[in-house]
Amino acid sequence: MRYFTKFVFLSVFLFCSPLLAQTGEDPVLHILSTELQRENSELSKQSVAPYFVSYNLGDDQNVTIMTSFGALIRSDSNRTRTLLIDLRVGDYKLDNTHQIRTNQGFFGGSGFAGANSRQAPIENNPEALRIALWRETDLAYKAAKERLEEVKTNRTIKVEEEDSSADFSKPNGPAAMLDEAPVEMTSYFKNRGAWEERLRKYSAIFRSTAHIYEAKASLVASIVRKYFVSTEGSQMASNQIYVRLMIQATTKADDGMELPLYKSYFAIKPEDLPSDDVVLADAREMLSKLEKMRSAPLVDPYTGPAILSGGASGVFFHEIFGHRIEGHRQKNTNEGQTFKKKIGEVILPKFLSVYFDPLQKTYAGSQLMGCYTFDDEGVKARRVDVVENGVFERFLMGRSPIEGFSESNGHGRASPGKRPVARQSNLIVTANQTVSDDSLRKLLILECKKQNKPYGLNFVQVEGGFTLTGRTIPNSFNVLPILVYRVYADGKPDELVRGVDLIGTPLATFERILAAGDKPETFNGICGAESGWVPVSASSPALLVREIEVQKKEKSQERLPILPAPDLKTSSNN
Repeated sequence: MRYFTKFVFLSVFLFCSPLLAQTGEDPVLHILSTELQRENSELSKQSVAPYFVSYNLGDDQNVTIMTSFGALIRSDSNRTRTLLIDLRVGDYKLDNTHQIRTNQGFFGGSGFAGANSRQAPIENNPEALRIALWRETDLAYKAAKERLEEVKTNRTIKVEEEDSSADFSKPNGPAAMLDEAPVEMTSYFKNRGAWEERLRKYSAIFRSTAHIYEAKASLVASIVRKYFVSTEGSQMASNQIYVRLMIQATTKADDGMELPLYKSYFAIKPEDLPSDDVVLADAREMLSKLEKMRSAPLVDPYTGPAILSGGASGVFFHEIFGHRIEGHRQKNTNEGQTFKKKIGEVILPKFLSVYFDPLQKTYAGSQLMGCYTFDDEGVKARRVDVVENGVFERFLMGRSPIEGFSESNGHGRASPGKRPVARQSNLIVTANQTVSDDSLRKLLILECKKQNKPYGLNFVQVEGGFTLTGRTIPNSFNVLPILVYRVYADGKPDELVRGVDLIGTPLATFERILAAGDKPETFNGICGAESGWVPVSASSPALLVREIEVQKKEKSQERLPILPAPDLKTSSNN
């Protein structure tokens, strides 16, 4: 399969909840455990018996409030439970999840045959939940047994595989045992009416000009409780709790280009979000920037030196590097496998190192979103140093082994109802040689003069990005800037510009990093790929790059509104 990955700033924001006090066994966890034992005991009597079964149940509670230009447009709550069963027949070396090769490549991706997600009862009704588990386990077993035969047949008629590693790694530590106390939304988020009024005030700021075509303030409070039990002994019930506040507004330039800006705040508890004074001041600053962006000049396609802010650099590393070192991608010959043969080689300047640490909750004064104690395959989270002083050392691994890496390092992740694969967590870029912001700017101007370029670019804020990792398509990335300045070599004042996307290919871009700033920044977001949307963070210092390439941003062909905007002052007086 060809995987399309995306890192999004606008979606859901999440923090690791503090480890809650241990309690007596959760009744849902007890039902899952006892039913798994019963089902596995019966299936073990079959001629083809499962060697591994797990139940993954996600319980998602959320409250969403949204206002537009001072008026409430949404206020609701929702609760769902999603069940995923991973049932494997065969053995750790070869099982029903093995990828089936066709003339076009692989069929079945990295999925678990027969492990489709299903909605489950949201009530703790033992009978209803046990019936759902029984029915879905029966379907998963039949599908897994049938597909194993297809796998064996496929292997006899195709050439030898490039990667002969096992389909599933054996446990490399004690089973996951965790039972955090459940949290109900009614006790977590109590003041919906007060928050509705606050959000009205935030979005009403943007009524003061006729040039704002969309203005919203939104709040999402979410409690995701994940249950995981397996025949290897894991019994886990954990919470992911967050509240996210977002202000967003969009204007249009005269040529039709849409120009958005965003501001987000996130915390573990609603009372930890910033005060009205802070949010309203930020909203007014956004309004001022949007007015300036309307008249900012367009940037034509360009190659030359640039500074990427810490936030932009974090997204840059997430897209250009992070997805390409997710272990399962090294096993699929349809993937580009950019770094598969680079272990032990210098891929970055020697002053840079990169690690992923899902156990780290803060970095350089910012809270990190991609944290957890156990991954979604029941493996204990751990720090993984992937680049040390410029040298590439290892991949991020779930329980799908690859050549040279037979064990998980705690990065098997998925959203509820999706199948876990190796995914990023908290990406942190460090530099042992840094310069100040002023020095980085001076180095940019020197590089412009060296290349005889009239200006360089300074990427201050991005909204996200995406990347293509397939082998038969351009192996490229695209970072989406929203706040960019020209920095002139002749000393003219910096100029706000618009209409560019940052593009490139991985290895060539890495070779062009010249220097790093001394102030790390963190970009928190949700990353989407084949195992769903997972919370991640990316922290990095600002980077000076010798040469980057930008292309024109997609532009709407719609004209500006024909009708004049309403006279809000007049209507308010009426």
